[in-house]
Amino acid sequence: MYNGIIVVNKETGFTSFDVVAKMRGIFRQKKIGHTGTLDPDATGVLPVCLGNATKVCDMLMDSDKEYRAVLLLGTETDTQDISGTVTARHEVTVSPKRVEEVITSFVGAGMQIPPMYSALKVNGQKLCDLARAGKTVERKARPIHIYEIEILNLELPRVEFRVLCSKGTYIRTLCHDIGRMLGCGGCMESLIRTKAAGFMLKDAVLLEELQAAKAAGTLSDYIKSTDSVFRALPAARTHAAFDVVLKNGNPLEEKDLNWLEQNAEISSFQDQDSVRIYDSSGKFQAVYRYDVARNSFRPLKMFLE
Repeated sequence: MYNGIIVVNKETGFTSFDVVAKMRGIFRQKKIGHTGTLDPDATGVLPVCLGNATKVCDMLMDSDKEYRAVLLLGTETDTQDISGTVTARHEVTVSPKRVEEVITSFVGAGMQIPPMYSALKVNGQKLCDLARAGKTVERKARPIHIYEIEILNLELPRVEFRVLCSKGTYIRTLCHDIGRMLGCGGCMESLIRTKAAGFMLKDAVLLEELQAAKAAGTLSDYIKSTDSVFRALPAARTHAAFDVVLKNGNPLEEKDLNWLEQNAEISSFQDQDSVRIYDSSGKFQAVYRYDVARNSFRPLKMFLE
């Protein structure tokens, strides 16, 4: 079984579940999971976890994302993107300066109402299924954070921009809300996810490339190790005598560990700080968290094979 992470460059027309299904066919294993849905018309970075790396799917879903989007002003649709049914058209008379002012006003913490055409569930039913049945239900606004918005090209009625945002942010809805604030309406014309979980578009591979790699016997060349997700964390190896303690998921004390970074010691950790743990042979085994009350490290995620 393969273990690790493949950064897929999702193509238009595929759902995230389509990508997972195709990956199961390529790798001939069931234990595969994606790390956050991308709309069928959207493209770009979709980290896919294999084997024991599926344990980090929830962590990767919680990560910030970066997108490049095109907003089409003057057109509103039921899905808030260009693939939907047009519900209104308006003349675009706003000035470029006003467009810039409104777009940049979205930077910071805010609240966003999820679109009806989304995979979120209300009372056990997906919103998109309700929407296709012609039903609209009340959705609660959710907190989001827009860290950066950079306008890349402004040729009205289109605006291309880059946005760095928190998890749970719908760029379709951002486009819709910008259009509403400008008074002319708007929808998302295109979307590329350029960064997710620290992985960049340049790291991503197309499904057809993976299929070719399978034929060539080089699939392993595209798999990133599970611990690459945690490369920002300090790392330690257990002393050989404590490998069994680690593999049983038991707490570890400083005397059990050999730090791989200079100047790393237990006094440098705050409560709940995380650390990568390898066994004495250098094999990645777990992420532990420091428990200040017990002066020891306790398991957060185990990645034993």
